Amino acid sequence: MPSVGGTFRSPADLFMRPLLVFLSCVLTLAAPAQIQWPSFRGPRASGVATGSVTVADWDVEHGRNVRWKTPIPGLGHSSPVIWGSRVFLTTAVSAKGTAPLKVGLYGDPESADDNGPQQWKVLCLDKGTGRILWQQTAVEGVPQVRRHQKATHANCTVATDGTNLVACFGSEGLYCYDLEGNLRWKKPLGVLRSTPMVYNDQVETNAWSLEWGFASSPVVHQGTVFLQCDILTNGFVAAFSLADGTERWRTRREDTATWSTPNVCGSGDRAQLVVNGWNHMGGYDLQTGRELWRLAGAWLGAAIVRFPRLRNGTASSSSPVPMVPAARSTQCDRMPAVMYR
Repeated sequence: MPSVGGTFRSPADLFMRPLLVFLSCVLTLAAPAQIQWPSFRGPRASGVATGSVTVADWDVEHGRNVRWKTPIPGLGHSSPVIWGSRVFLTTAVSAKGTAPLKVGLYGDPESADDNGPQQWKVLCLDKGTGRILWQQTAVEGVPQVRRHQKATHANCTVATDGTNLVACFGSEGLYCYDLEGNLRWKKPLGVLRSTPMVYNDQVETNAWSLEWGFASSPVVHQGTVFLQCDILTNGFVAAFSLADGTERWRTRREDTATWSTPNVCGSGDRAQLVVNGWNHMGGYDLQTGRELWRLAGAWLGAAIVRFPRLRNGTASSSSPVPMVPAARSTQCDRMPAVMYR
C-alpha cells in the first residue's frame, strides 16, 4: 500500500523546493475544477491553461498570494502535473541526505558528484492544502548514469490520463501507477547515457566522463505511452501500451543526445508523434513508429531541450544558438514543408 503522510521526521534530510509546489498552487488558485494539467507544459505541451485565472505576483517569504507550501524530500527538476484535486511530481532522495546543485552561468560542463545511492520517488499532494496523500519509492540504488551539475536524477515530468500515472526515471526505468499510488507495471529501458558529444555512430572514450542525465518526459495519448530517447548511442523513440507496458514499437534514431520531449500533432488518422533533434526534427506514425518525414537542420552543437510547438495544425521547432535563428515547421496533416526560417 502507498505510504501516507505530510510530516517528515528529519527536516535536516529534506531539500526544500517550495517554489515548485508553490507554482502549482498559484496555477490553480482560481481555476475551474475541470481544467487539467496532465503532462509536461500542460495539454499538448501548450503551456496554456485555457479558462484559468492566475495571480500576477507573489511573495513566498511573506506568504502573499501563497495558498500553501510543502517540503519535498530530495532533489527534482520535474514539473508538477494536476488532475482534479491532486498534484503529482517526482524526486530523487540521496542516501547522504544532501545533493549538490550548482546553478547560474559558469564554464564547467562536468557531471555532478552525486553518484551515491538514491531513492526515486513519486508523490501525490492534495491541490487544495498541499498535504502529501501518498508517496511511492519506484526504485532505489546507485544511479546507472551521472547527471549535470544543474540537473537532478529526477528531471522527467510525469504524465496522466486521469486513470494512469506514468513516471520515467531514465536508466532507472518507466513506471505506471494508478492515481492511488498502486504500481500497475514497470519497464526497464536500459542504460540511457546523455552527453553533448556529437553522434558519429562510434562511442568516443571521453564521452563517458561527460554525462548530463536524462530529461525527456513521457507522453500519454489514447492508451499509449510515447518516449523519446536521444542518447549517446543506440537512441530510439518508442511506444508502450498504457495498460500493461508492452512495447508496441521502437524506431532507432541516429542523432546526438538531446533532452527534448516529443509531442502529438494532428488528430484522427493523420495524428503523428513529432520530435525535435540535434540533426533533424521529424514525424512518426503513432501506430507503427514508421518515420513519416524529417527536416534536417544544422544546429551547430546546440544542446536541444526544446520540444516541438503545436499551433493551428503546425509543428515548429527552433534552435537556441543565437547565430542560427532557424525555425522548421510542417503542417501535421500533409507532407513537410519549411514554412519559415
